[in-house]
Amino acid sequence: MEKSYSQSYKEAGVDVTAGYKAVELMKSHVARTATKGVMDSIGGFGGLFRPDLAGIKDPVLVSGTDGVGTKLKLAFLMDRHDTVGIDCVAMCVNDIVCVGAQPMFFLDYIACGKNYPEKIAQIVKGVADGCVGSETALIGGETAEMPGFYPVDEYDLAGFAVGIADREKMIDSKNVREGDVIIGLASSGVHSNGFSLVRKIFDIDNREVLDTYYESLGRTLGETLLEPTRLYVKPVMGLLKEVNIHGCAHITGGGFYENMPRAFGKELNAVVHKGTWPVLPVFDLIREKGNIPERDMYNTFNMGVGMMLFVGREDAERAVQILNESGCPAYVIGEVTAGDHSVIIEEN
Repeated sequence: MEKSYSQSYKEAGVDVTAGYKAVELMKSHVARTATKGVMDSIGGFGGLFRPDLAGIKDPVLVSGTDGVGTKLKLAFLMDRHDTVGIDCVAMCVNDIVCVGAQPMFFLDYIACGKNYPEKIAQIVKGVADGCVGSETALIGGETAEMPGFYPVDEYDLAGFAVGIADREKMIDSKNVREGDVIIGLASSGVHSNGFSLVRKIFDIDNREVLDTYYESLGRTLGETLLEPTRLYVKPVMGLLKEVNIHGCAHITGGGFYENMPRAFGKELNAVVHKGTWPVLPVFDLIREKGNIPERDMYNTFNMGVGMMLFVGREDAERAVQILNESGCPAYVIGEVTAGDHSVIIEEN
């Protein structure tokens, strides 16, 4: 690769040598994510992974893909690029775990206007952090330098993950029944959804807005909004070993009303009781600053609950205890009733 160089391509805006340097800088981050199934493949044409199928009677592969969205605009303005990779991983692996699958490996895709190797390495550091936090191997990816398509200081970031589950042990919405209890798992903040609305509310187009300190937040707006998405893989997979989880919903874009119904049958309703979990101050600030109706808040944001689990009433107390002991704050926030596939949010 040292001999690969094209002056003509460089004059067109693509420096292949910068790509090679970026790969070298990211190798140490990738190495941190190695798990048992990883086969040496970085720099090759495909990521290699040899899954361990021991103890799995009927293996099912589960895949997920997502990006970070317009939250990236905040990273550009703050010139901080080491956390958005966590968001990218979380948005993929948190979806996979909703069916009870353990993510095995992850690949990222970074498209940029200009390849600054040190910046690319910082992005990949965040991806690696997310992979380590979810026991997922980063086995490959792609960096595309696209001058004229992206501004030189901007990029897009997306990812793809594959997990594995034993078919007979998968979380299936068909198992949710009337009387089940809904457990909410705390979010770390806004996560990676609703940022087009957030940017509009605060008129975020410069660093000064993000540097504004809010007493209610205890830090600047930018620091609060850039807080990466919580990873739920370890606590959920750990709980699965102890408790039968009937249903699971990752609360992303569309908030409660769009995501919760994906976790239970059409003849049921989910009743959520306000006041049973702490709504993070950032959501109060968003609602007040933007004069946003309450229903729109619950239809856009996670409101402090990034994932919801549906369990039998007899298992609820134990499940909350296990989740709290794992370091993931959890709360009983509602129950399942007979109905017409609706989400009902009411006063406690």
